[in-house]
Amino acid sequence: MADVARLAGVSPALVSIVMRGVPGASADTRTRIKSIAEGIGYVPDRRAQKLRQTSSRLLGVMFDLQQPFHGDLVEHIYEAASRHGYDVMLSAVAPSRSEGSAVQAILRERCEAAILIGSRLTAAELDKLASKTSVVEVLRSSSVDSIGAVRSDDAAGTESAVDHLVGLGHTSIAHIDGGFSPGADGRRRGFLDAMHRHGLDARVTPGGVTETDGAEGMKLLLATGVRPTAVVAFNDNSATGVLDHLIRRGIDVPGDISVVGYDDSRLARIAHIQLTSVSQDVEALADAAVENALRRIAGEVASEVVLAPNLVLRATSGPPAP
Repeated sequence: MADVARLAGVSPALVSIVMRGVPGASADTRTRIKSIAEGIGYVPDRRAQKLRQTSSRLLGVMFDLQQPFHGDLVEHIYEAASRHGYDVMLSAVAPSRSEGSAVQAILRERCEAAILIGSRLTAAELDKLASKTSVVEVLRSSSVDSIGAVRSDDAAGTESAVDHLVGLGHTSIAHIDGGFSPGADGRRRGFLDAMHRHGLDARVTPGGVTETDGAEGMKLLLATGVRPTAVVAFNDNSATGVLDHLIRRGIDVPGDISVVGYDDSRLARIAHIQLTSVSQDVEALADAAVENALRRIAGEVASEVVLAPNLVLRATSGPPAP
């Protein structure tokens, strides 16, 4: 900034006024200072600006690098935050980086709120975090009164998948679950309730959130000797693992086994996959997460928003073989 001021023959304070876009400089002066700044490659230090501000206008978002649906959510959270005049700071969870590390990075950046996508933090850890900043959980119910939550009705989503498959004529349907992942209990419960409602035996096989988990779950189902005619996977990631294993075994989808995923992520829409999947309405989730975070920043009581999912039909589900 001092270099720009020297070249323009003005004070650093005037350069600051121009760069911050506040009143106090003529149009000609603004044009000249911005031209000089651009010419020497000057970029305002946004972090320094935030340190001087009472409000950082920054939302921290924690997400899992390995989950495609989390990436979809982040994309729309950027859009929703921008509409409210906020920036977004991302902090990723990865095999080499824990949730604790991701959360600490959000706190260090003075974010006004933390939006946690698919968090596995305990109630005690969440309560401690809520004492330091406003918190909203996404894709999971909140176990702490002071924390907001935004999620889909996971039980209803899986029920809709079962109803679709039963409507096609399937009676032997299995669920590869999500283990202890956020949302897994609701999706497992929805599957069991729907199967019992239709008077069918419910088969639940341990799974998880990754392609490997889905492939292993499908391998276990085939090893029982009683092959299902349809499978509902915990998420799209798991479902792609199911598809890969079936293809490698020479089993046709959906001719021999139908497959349904969950999330309707970008994976489901890939041309050579075209996965039938339960959509969580990513835009509505992102909008609700940002709005919930802003309400918490304003001091409003924490609330839980539950959105209705819907089934998107594609190429991986069809009637069972005669």
